[in-house]
Amino acid sequence: MERSIETIWKQGFLKSNALVAPKINDLYNQKSIHIIAKFKRMFKINLIAIVAFSFLFLVISFFIGIPITGIIFFVTLSVLVVINKRLLNDLEKIDLGASSYQYLKAFNQWKNKQITVNIKISRVFYPIIFLSMILGFWFKDAEGVPLGERLVDEILLGFPDTYLLFGIPVIGLGIAVLILGLLAFFGDRIYKWDLNMVYGGVFKKLEELMKDIESLRS
Repeated sequence: MERSIETIWKQGFLKSNALVAPKINDLYNQKSIHIIAKFKRMFKINLIAIVAFSFLFLVISFFIGIPITGIIFFVTLSVLVVINKRLLNDLEKIDLGASSYQYLKAFNQWKNKQITVNIKISRVFYPIIFLSMILGFWFKDAEGVPLGERLVDEILLGFPDTYLLFGIPVIGLGIAVLILGLLAFFGDRIYKWDLNMVYGGVFKKLEELMKDIESLRS
């Protein structure tokens, strides 16, 4: 790279329409560099952690007898990582030749796109994870009989009039469908809560920095 990010940002802030005082320029340059670098580092670490966790859970699932859960969990998280890795690649493609202010605006636009994409995914992701847990334990071997069938037999012993659909108590199916529907409906809120837990501090600093720069540029 012929021009460092620091150089590009300094040139951006020192344009005629940008900040004037050199000390203020340097201050915002350092803040900008720190925030962007911190986010990228956290984002990459998070993706690596997801891959490691999904693989570890896949191995453990075979040992505890719920391989279906492990496989679905692993595939789902792998797709999530691939999508976000591509989004990260898009971030790396942002024009570094733009002014520092334009670069920050481009980063903010990328962030909003990344959040929008993951909100859509979350409405499917959480229901799939819940369903994988149900399937895993339903088909878990319980002394030669799937755990789900054993549970149904126990229910029928106590409540012989229980109505079954596809060999499953209707009330159980109703509860499962209800939970799946709630997870799909509140998936975006769950994701935003999770996002705020991990990146909330970084995003808050970014928003404050953008407001400060816009105020000083006006």
